[in-house]
Amino acid sequence: MPYATNKGVRLYWEDHGSGPPVLLIMGLSFSHEMWFRVLPCLAAGYRVILYDNRGIGRSDIPRGPYFISDMAQDAAAVLAEAGESSAHIVGASMGGMIAQELALQKPELVRSLLLGCTSYSGLFGRWPKLARLRERVSLKKASRREWQRAFVPLLYADSTPLERIREDLEVQYKCVWTSQGFLNQFAGILLWSSYLRLPRLRVPTLVVHGDEDCLIPPQNGRVVAARIPGAGFRLVSKAGHILTTDQPEACQDIILEFLRHAAGKRP
Repeated sequence: MPYATNKGVRLYWEDHGSGPPVLLIMGLSFSHEMWFRVLPCLAAGYRVILYDNRGIGRSDIPRGPYFISDMAQDAAAVLAEAGESSAHIVGASMGGMIAQELALQKPELVRSLLLGCTSYSGLFGRWPKLARLRERVSLKKASRREWQRAFVPLLYADSTPLERIREDLEVQYKCVWTSQGFLNQFAGILLWSSYLRLPRLRVPTLVVHGDEDCLIPPQNGRVVAARIPGAGFRLVSKAGHILTTDQPEACQDIILEFLRHAAGKRP
């Protein structure tokens, strides 16, 4: 199995397809497998590199908190291990925060940024619409399945077919998950902000958000786009937080269109 290492932390990664490199960075508590709906279309024309963040899946679970700056260094280590000097970066939710941090720390590694369902701060951004949670569960007392099912109303649009949601849950159930890894990632989110630094970015950027995102409301994405010079913003209709499940075809089209556009902007 391929692993990259950052300061002693091993990070599982894999790649698919060939062509210009695209690094996919997943969000809080999700492993790389959750890219399964967009991976085939991307791998048809790109070398897609994806990995498990520290604390989830087949990567190590070190002591926390997992600072976003450290997880950006993880992403850089994966790129280096894959033999790529730069890549297009696609980040979802917490992965979008990691992508922002990577572009701020190491702009030479970033060809373009596509930031999905993300924010500029964990603590000071617009908070989730917790009223959507129809049942209260304890992370310590509830089973993993009970806990993940309870969060479905916060993650998906009302119109999302139940069968698609069940497919997502089955993918999640198969990956290694611990409350320690989850809480350490979440602590890193709360301790992070990019708001004051975003105007420094000089890279083709598109921010994408679902119009029914109740976990990270769309206003967060609008602020990110407004703070990055030249960034675009796309609002996806009938989509909640898990965009690639709610509107998979629209997401595929948006990603491919943006990558073609970003490639045309490179010198």
